[in-house]
Amino acid sequence: MSETAANKGTGSNPAVYDKPRLTFWQIWNVSFGFLGVQFGFALQNANASRILSNLGADLHSLSLFWLVAPIMGLLVQPLVGAASDKTWTRLGRRSPFILAGAIISMLAMFLMPNAPYIIQVGTVGALIFGAVMLALMDGSFNVTFQPFRALVADMTPEKQRNLGYSVQSLLINVGAVIGSALPFVLTAFGVGNQAGEGEVPMSVIWSFYIGGSILLLSVLVTVFRTREYPPQEFRQYNNIAEDDKTNNEGFFQLLGKMPKTMKQLALVQLFSWFPLFLMWVYSTPAIAQHYWNTPIGDSSSEAYNEAGNWVGICFAAYSLFAAIFSMTIPYFIRLSNRKTVYAIALFCGGLGYISTMLFHNQYMLLFSMVGIGFAWAAILSIPYAILSGSLPAKRMGIYMGIFNLTVVIPQIISGLFGGYILKGFFNEQAIYILVFAGCIMILGALAVPFVKDVSAEPGSSIGGSGGH
Repeated sequence: MSETAANKGTGSNPAVYDKPRLTFWQIWNVSFGFLGVQFGFALQNANASRILSNLGADLHSLSLFWLVAPIMGLLVQPLVGAASDKTWTRLGRRSPFILAGAIISMLAMFLMPNAPYIIQVGTVGALIFGAVMLALMDGSFNVTFQPFRALVADMTPEKQRNLGYSVQSLLINVGAVIGSALPFVLTAFGVGNQAGEGEVPMSVIWSFYIGGSILLLSVLVTVFRTREYPPQEFRQYNNIAEDDKTNNEGFFQLLGKMPKTMKQLALVQLFSWFPLFLMWVYSTPAIAQHYWNTPIGDSSSEAYNEAGNWVGICFAAYSLFAAIFSMTIPYFIRLSNRKTVYAIALFCGGLGYISTMLFHNQYMLLFSMVGIGFAWAAILSIPYAILSGSLPAKRMGIYMGIFNLTVVIPQIISGLFGGYILKGFFNEQAIYILVFAGCIMILGALAVPFVKDVSAEPGSSIGGSGGH
């Protein structure tokens, strides 16, 4: 621990120390629980539309049911961020929220696909129960997401920040690969992929059982293998006075003080998460219609369920490509800078979406997933690495929660208008909404150069860490 400032021993300011460099495996443990959380999130993304359709939701209303997910993020993440900034327990600041969210997520994952067996099959009640479990599941995912983002910034010195978020992106995508492919794999091993009207296939039910269990186990690794800094140590590493009162600032005060970098990233986030939400909601009907020639409104045929399994494989593929790209992001940043890598990745994602319409063999979709995977890896890591350099350490949690508004608001807009766009502009041909999503993501790539990356500026206190 090396002293780096002259505040030692006088006044209310503590001495200032560099955060110790972490070993690779320490960085790995900090984010390992995110593997399980993303395992569950991937199962939700690939199968929620399929489950809700089986429970009786029609094509036009799917995006409205999906609104519960971003709304839960809108409500939960700023609150959790503010609370975790002020929480000090034997487990740490962030770990209690990560653990509580994981337990609730697991329970919701066990219950959602069983909606028709808990509530009478084929009734509106089963659909409502499924939607409530989707809200509970996504809300508890959000309880874990936000502290994980802040935990990386809490634990890593600035020079390891790119690596920290890249490892987190890698683990996220490893979890997503397994979670997305699991129903397909279970079907290959003989678990039933067909179900009666209003029921959910056993391949999906067992996937959710396995996913919920892995989620909790992986989170336990992070909680018990990561030692968060106690209050005095945390203040020393971040030059925070013991009598600092700024932690009492309200949400709207902090919103007014939002760093310029966050505002600029918000536009890029809009053009990133709006198309992602369209993909999650409409990929199954799009691929079923375009590659399996299913009629509009079909949600129970063998062809539709085959398409649903293939969507899981496609989602696993883009997560696999994202995992591979995540490992190379720090290298490419060193060759250029964060903004260049970010912009190119989003452009590749846009091309990936657009290309889904050009093929008629479902195996060719795997090429589309390459570009989407590059974009997903960048979206999960680079904005947070850019942003963390412009945020005060003592308010990292709530500002990361506020930044989550730039994730969930685009999804809410997408959910509100996605169904109308599909019906009004594309005659319910869902493949065209994926093309539309690609055009929006390319706009995001064009917006990246206007973002100010404070930590990459020459002469800044943390200059050079952006990889120049």
